Amino acid sequence: MYIFILIGGIVLLLIIYIFVTWNSFISLNNGIDEAFSAMDVYLKKRWDLIPNLVETVKGYAKHESETLEKVTALRNKSYDHLSNEDKLQTNNEVNNDIRELFALAESYPDLKASENFLSLSKSLSEIESEIAKSRKYYNAVIRIYNNKVEKFPSNLIAKAYGFKTKEMFGITDNERQNVDVEL
Repeated sequence: MYIFILIGGIVLLLIIYIFVTWNSFISLNNGIDEAFSAMDVYLKKRWDLIPNLVETVKGYAKHESETLEKVTALRNKSYDHLSNEDKLQTNNEVNNDIRELFALAESYPDLKASENFLSLSKSLSEIESEIAKSRKYYNAVIRIYNNKVEKFPSNLIAKAYGFKTKEMFGITDNERQNVDVEL
């Protein structure tokens, strides 16, 4: 009789553990969605700022069409229809293009002094700061989730129910390189 109670208690504890672990995976997944949504707001703001920046630069750098066309072509993608993974990939491309756009602007002192360009640059800088903060939060939530997916014994539940690790929002190789400053 005691053996049945002991086995029943163990089974009950195992079932409770499975439910608690399952619910924590659901909570973490929802946290990831929330963190991405917060970051997505800033990515979209930057996305919407790019055409104004390109138009301002176009006025000063008419013969620098290759960089401007590349930024415009990327911007012509419909942001709202991109998947989360595509948004992250496109964001990396946008980062590179914005760097090229500002490198191009360095060649035009009148552009750098333009009120419109300065205002757009300031807005972009503020948005970039918010993106960095939200990326940090997003990656922290992903790290917690990935730890749960990979650590024993919760990894058994993760494998049984198809929870897989998720990719963090990293930086590109171009962003890792030092910026050369010439005085």
